Amino acid sequence: MTEATVSAQVGALEPKTKLSGKVVKTTLAGVLVDIGQELPGVIHISQLQKDQVNKPEDVVHVGQTVDVWVRRVKKDRIELTMIEPLGMEWNEIKPETVVKGKVVRLESYGAFVDFGAERPGLVHVSEISRGYIKSPSEIVKEGDEVEAVVLDVNRRKKQIRLSMKALQPEIAEVQPAKKEARKDRNKRKPKREAMDIEIQEEPEEPELTAMQIAWQEALDRANERGKGSKSKRVKAGSDEQEDILDRTLKKRLPTGS
Repeated sequence: MTEATVSAQVGALEPKTKLSGKVVKTTLAGVLVDIGQELPGVIHISQLQKDQVNKPEDVVHVGQTVDVWVRRVKKDRIELTMIEPLGMEWNEIKPETVVKGKVVRLESYGAFVDFGAERPGLVHVSEISRGYIKSPSEIVKEGDEVEAVVLDVNRRKKQIRLSMKALQPEIAEVQPAKKEARKDRNKRKPKREAMDIEIQEEPEEPELTAMQIAWQEALDRANERGKGSKSKRVKAGSDEQEDILDRTLKKRLPTGS
């Protein structure tokens, strides 16, 4: 096998790739494992298990078949671990990342979801559903597989906040104000119709017949004549009064002698 072929095979081994191998040698620093590659697989003593190990023989022995995961690939060796890596490292957990996991614990204030990180993420009760719920148990139970969005990550406190409702469709809000406006318009409409009816029902003046018209004209002429004779009488009376006044004044004036 050429060096280029070996490099190609080794380069295909991504971190966290799971492999199976056989222990071929133990040392004070760790274990050599045959994983079917040209380069040897090496497991450091600190990567044999999560708890502290005094010597490799306390965990494995030569000839034992073990499950391992790739940590990193170097020019002369492939570093392995027997500790299953996290599904997501802290530097991979970022806001708006969608994760899938299992509900592992329920509390009154929320649900804890294990999605492969070092710590489970918390879905607060207010972030479980778009509708109001009093307790997380109304929606989920332990063991449920759920999907959520990362809201915030605090690496110092090792806290992860998640949201399930962020992936749920929004609930349409009812707008009763428009309905009330329609009701008001419907209420006002009959009033206009009533007004129209009142106007239409107003009585019209009757038309005069030909005889009634002739009679009215005769009355008008008679009234005009009456007004003329009265005016003549008033004028005659005025002339007579002036004549009397004139004679009276002449009698009273003294005569020159």
